[in-house]
Amino acid sequence: MVTRPGLLLVLALSPAVLSANPLWRFCFGGTPCPAGAIHVASAAAYDPAIGYGFEEGVAAPRSAPGFYFSARLPKEGNYDVTVTVGDPRRSADTTVKAELRRLYAIHVRTAAGASKTLHFVVNLRTPAIPGGGVVRLKPREKTGEFWDWDDKLTLEFDGASAAVEAVEISPAPPMPTVYIAGDSTVCDQPYEPYASWGQMLTYFFGPGVAIANHAESGESLRSFIGERRLAKLDTLMKPGDYLFIQSGHNDQKERGPGIGALTSYKRELAHFVADARAHGVTPVLVTPVSRRTFGPDGTIVNSLGDFPLAVREVAREQHTALIDLNAMSETLYNTLGPSGAVNLFALANGKREGTHHNDYGAYEIARCIVTGIRQNGLPLAKFLKPDAGTFDPQHPDPFASFPVPPSPRAADIKPYGN
Repeated sequence: MVTRPGLLLVLALSPAVLSANPLWRFCFGGTPCPAGAIHVASAAAYDPAIGYGFEEGVAAPRSAPGFYFSARLPKEGNYDVTVTVGDPRRSADTTVKAELRRLYAIHVRTAAGASKTLHFVVNLRTPAIPGGGVVRLKPREKTGEFWDWDDKLTLEFDGASAAVEAVEISPAPPMPTVYIAGDSTVCDQPYEPYASWGQMLTYFFGPGVAIANHAESGESLRSFIGERRLAKLDTLMKPGDYLFIQSGHNDQKERGPGIGALTSYKRELAHFVADARAHGVTPVLVTPVSRRTFGPDGTIVNSLGDFPLAVREVAREQHTALIDLNAMSETLYNTLGPSGAVNLFALANGKREGTHHNDYGAYEIARCIVTGIRQNGLPLAKFLKPDAGTFDPQHPDPFASFPVPPSPRAADIKPYGN
């Protein structure tokens, strides 16, 4: 039996778990591996020469128990991941995330000697654009956020008593992919205490669909195009996929002749819709999530001007699905009130955010997105987990019992944008 701080790694890989053509099969601990599996010692740091290992030397200080295991993959795309958790000698409690804190499993509890198998799909991407060029990454995307862009699939195991027995990674069969274009309220935030709804949405779907979150902090629709992020999506999207589009926070700050919510912004939204449809992809417009701006009467004041209205108008004019996240988030904040709504937002450098959420807030906002998927009758809803549940922003989950443990990496680095 081999231990590491915050996580116990042991062996057990049932042959029933193995797929026909896995790229990687790993087992951990001191017991012999089954045929075809690679034994990984607890001290095995990631080695580019062999393409797997534990991620060491995490730049940000640790804020919670947990660590990371990575395996290099041959190309970008969707991958089936099977993780066996449990421990033959003690009870365990394991939360699993991937890449930049994309949530897949919460508090999987196993008794001593028992194990459970988790199956989910992880999307892997690189900056290269087939046919030439690359996505113009921001400086942080080349450092602390690079796990979302490199050629490795990184798994995160959280919790003081987490236990993992085996990992298997295989190419995923053809399936619908949900692509997301957005800003810092949507993207995969790399560090605690920040989080966004796109990295929580993965938790609510089963293995029949992939979530590919291309949102990035600081983006507007214009910069998303200018940095070739939409061009990247043009090489990936295929018929049967979805493109969720949420923007507005940073578009609101753009200035110049003809620039505005009901002019340039509407034209750009229509461009995204047309681009998706040209690929046989279903566009889904999402109104920008509200900021925490309470007025003197204790209710939310709109700080986004005509941008939510513009999204609603484009959805009506283009006959697209609309998730009115602005309205749902306002309802959520008003329900909690000025004193309760602060629990939804990140606390960093002694200051409480008014735009960027923490894990709890991102989770609640993701539940609003799930509600919107169902309200629109999108075929995507059939891929929701049976226990995804229903959500009413007038009845949020209690903050005191919020179940998602924090990730180990933390940094008081405010996301781009506001």
